[in-house]
Amino acid sequence: MASARHWPSASLIRTGLLGGSFNPAHGGHRRISLFAMEALGLDEVWWLVSPGNPLKPKKGMAPLAARLASAKVQARRAPIVPTAIEQELGTRYTVDTLAALQRRYPKRDFVWLMGSDNLAQFHLWRKWRTIARTMPIAVVARPGYDARAMASPAMAWLRRHRVSDAGFRQGGRWSAPALVFLRFDPDSRSASAIRRSDPDWASRYTGHHPRDGLTRRLISQQEDS
Repeated sequence: MASARHWPSASLIRTGLLGGSFNPAHGGHRRISLFAMEALGLDEVWWLVSPGNPLKPKKGMAPLAARLASAKVQARRAPIVPTAIEQELGTRYTVDTLAALQRRYPKRDFVWLMGSDNLAQFHLWRKWRTIARTMPIAVVARPGYDARAMASPAMAWLRRHRVSDAGFRQGGRWSAPALVFLRFDPDSRSASAIRRSDPDWASRYTGHHPRDGLTRRLISQQEDS
């Protein structure tokens, strides 16, 4: 396993980025985020509530306002910032979003957070190697996906760049590519299971116009995915 590399820096705000549809957000998102914060020594986590995921069908996708509102409920009283900033940035793909965030927030040191289910299909993402070179990636175990993730084409490329979570907690600025695996008790909660048991969940947010955690603009019900 490689050792972590750092660039000298001061007063960096260590920020985890967790992207997804959040259709809806749930306690599993919160638990993963808080666990990653402690394991990696992060100051906060941003939830990037996607206007539209190119790898997911639009059918069954709740309006952006409802998804952001559900994220704000789950993030209460935690150093978690739900945001739909991708809509303002005008980016559709993760590779473009991450580059734009680094330009806009140069005093933050970002790490991309994702579940092992995403690592299993990471090689299907647009310019995934560029993403890996943009910022470190921390992978959180998800039940049933670890074996597929370890055997994935992306893992074959990233394996040489693995670092320990202890290395991430050290001072200085992170360099990329770097990959760290985070192991914790599995959390079986999922948005798809919530939708199956409560297909009308989004109706509870009808009329809500949540304020974006970063841009501070109100998101209306008309701003669908």
